Amino acid sequence: MNEIIIDLMDINPRDFFGSKNETIELLKKYFPKLKLVARGNQVKAYGEEEVLEEFDKRFEILLSLYEKYNKIDESIIESALTSDENHPADTFDKAEVLIHGVGGKKIKAQTPNQQRLVDLMRKNDMVFAIGPAGTGKTYTGVALAVKALKEKQVKRIILTRPAVEAGENLGFLPGDMREKLDPYMQPLYDALRDMIPAERLEDFIEKGTIQIAPMAFMRGRTLDNAFVILDEAQNTTHSQMKMFLTRMGRSAKFMITGDPGQIDLPRRVTSGLKEALLVLKDVKGIGMLYLDDKDVIRHALVKKVISAYKGIENNPE
Repeated sequence: MNEIIIDLMDINPRDFFGSKNETIELLKKYFPKLKLVARGNQVKAYGEEEVLEEFDKRFEILLSLYEKYNKIDESIIESALTSDENHPADTFDKAEVLIHGVGGKKIKAQTPNQQRLVDLMRKNDMVFAIGPAGTGKTYTGVALAVKALKEKQVKRIILTRPAVEAGENLGFLPGDMREKLDPYMQPLYDALRDMIPAERLEDFIEKGTIQIAPMAFMRGRTLDNAFVILDEAQNTTHSQMKMFLTRMGRSAKFMITGDPGQIDLPRRVTSGLKEALLVLKDVKGIGMLYLDDKDVIRHALVKKVISAYKGIENNPE
């Protein structure tokens, strides 16, 4: 009897097979002539050579769909067994879905400006996304980065922020360096946890496939084959912004997000973001998009808060 063995690379077997091997049971219904056994992170199939070849081909499609949607169910297995193997995801909803996050959650642009951001990122290697809190700048950027990693357009994701917020100084905070930095990086972790299963995310971080670090860690590096996001860029200085932008290596994508209305730098220190928007506005290959309160997708009150403060800022006493 012929045999093939398929290894599940970087996949949690329990997530893929199910707690009661539901995936294997479904596959058995579609391949009744094969004997299928799931053990550890391997699938063994026994049967006639021609049937095994078809099973091997279709299982590869199933793995690619699992990679895309982060889940397995009967509809996904059916898609894997019936779709064109060159376009295994074509049978699914394509309405602007960037990626499928944890539990199959569809992550896509929520507003016209967010869609413009997606389109700009496709056309340019460097994009500035400017707007107030809650407009989805960072979340959309992280989704695009995860999409690029999944589709093997880049080999790693690098997320960074300047560690200057609300006038706090890292040196006065308790704990080691990671404990001091984690609160500043938390929004980036939150977005990633929506999009990548926990165990796999930890594995990516441990291997350095996904790196989350403060601006200081960027100095002296050349960032090749990476999707890099600089978040909260309004809190960079002139030298920090110039240093960051010149880290760009080959086959890299850079997204810079920020809100010029929430600068926490000391007085008389020019925001590197504000300066860059002026200096680079006419440079070809760099896209710039301004989001506004119409793009806010948090609680409805957030739009009202932004509008109220805008009124004060436009009419100071």
